[in-house]
Amino acid sequence: MMSEASTVLYFVRHAESRYVEGQERERGLTEQGHQDAGTVASLLHGEQIQLFYSSPYRRAVDTIQILADWSGGMVVTEEDLRERQLSSSDVRHDNFREAKQRLYRDPTYAYPGGESGEQARSRAVAVIDRVLDKHRGQKVVIGTHGDIMTLILQHYDSSYGYEFWESTSMPDIYKLEFNGTHKLVQVTRLWE
Repeated sequence: MMSEASTVLYFVRHAESRYVEGQERERGLTEQGHQDAGTVASLLHGEQIQLFYSSPYRRAVDTIQILADWSGGMVVTEEDLRERQLSSSDVRHDNFREAKQRLYRDPTYAYPGGESGEQARSRAVAVIDRVLDKHRGQKVVIGTHGDIMTLILQHYDSSYGYEFWESTSMPDIYKLEFNGTHKLVQVTRLWE
C-alpha cells in the first residue's frame, strides 16, 4: 500500500533494437522489440499511470509509446535521460564488457569523447529529482537504457553496478518506490 506522499517510478529499459553504428538516437525496435513493447504495455496498463518521461532516443520512446497511447498520456522526452556516451568512436565490441567494467570500477573515468559514470549519473539524477518533486504521490514511467538506469539506481543505492547492468534484459521493468523525502524505499523487478 502506497503512503500518501510516496511516488512510484517505473523504469522501462528499451526493448530489443538492432545496433547500427552512428545511429544512437534514431535506431528503433526490431520486430521482437515491438512485440515486447506491447507486453510492457499489457503488464503496466493496470497500474493507472498517467505520466511518461523518456530518453529522446527512439528505441526508448517506442518501448513506452503503446502504454502511453492506451493510458491517454503523452511521452515527454528529456535530453538528460539519454544513454551514457561511451566514447566518441564507439568502443570495439570485442572489448565492450571490459570497457563497461572499467567505467563501473572508476566512476570518474571516461573514454575519449565519452562520459564518466559521475557525469552521466548527475545529469540524469537531476531529471529524476525534478520528476519526483513535480509529481509527488503519483506514478510515472521513465523510458530508459541499461547503463543510465543502473547509474540512476546507483545514486540511491551503491550496490547497483556492473553486475546489475549485466543482469538486465531488453526490455526490463523496475518499479521504484520513493517516500516523500526522495528516499528510495523499494525496488521490484516486474519483467520476467
